[in-house]
Amino acid sequence: MRGEVLHYDETQGFGFITGADGNRYGFARENLRRETSIAKGTLVEFQPGGGKARDVFSIDAKAADAPAAPAPSQPGHAPETPKPQHFGRSAEQEPAAGTGLWNYFWRGLTENYFNFAGRARRKEYWGYCLFWAIALLVIGGFGVFIDDAMGNLDELPAVTVGLCGLFLLATVLPWLGLNVRRLHDIGLTGWLVLLVLIPTFGSLIILVFALIPTQASENQWGPVPASVRAQ
Repeated sequence: MRGEVLHYDETQGFGFITGADGNRYGFARENLRRETSIAKGTLVEFQPGGGKARDVFSIDAKAADAPAAPAPSQPGHAPETPKPQHFGRSAEQEPAAGTGLWNYFWRGLTENYFNFAGRARRKEYWGYCLFWAIALLVIGGFGVFIDDAMGNLDELPAVTVGLCGLFLLATVLPWLGLNVRRLHDIGLTGWLVLLVLIPTFGSLIILVFALIPTQASENQWGPVPASVRAQ
């Protein structure tokens, strides 16, 4: 698969690649086919598997080794300069992925359901929280309507409790992943999400972390999220 290097730290020997499929893959120095300098924006080929990139090598370096074939030109026309390929956040299709609040919520429940890697900006965090709260109110209201029709409101509103409980269980993993990525976005380890286990104060600390602006530079957890101005 082809991809583009988003970040590579030569000192620590790790980095990230965005593949042509739009997914991000981590790689380490031992995954490089040969010891070469891999800079941000380098086009590479690799073997994907389990969120990791293996047998990574630079397409640019491969092209440099091959003899250049002269391109045919027509009279009066200058030879066309090939356009660089970009994938992921640098691709021309990137705006189609959407950075709206609903898009962040939907991706949180689909492609980011088990995602504990990378970074999440404040807009992604609060967009998810907004639509999560709206969805919980809608599900709860639907449950109350059914319980009222069944005459359960005077006793135990079993339908309401059941529906809300299922929704909470179904969204606990994406919520944890979102908080881990939000911590990564401000340069902190995702293990701090365990502070939520501290009654009252833990949730307040996580809330404060969620309000801190994005670290506007690459860090060990990945590049700056889309639509955030990097330094």
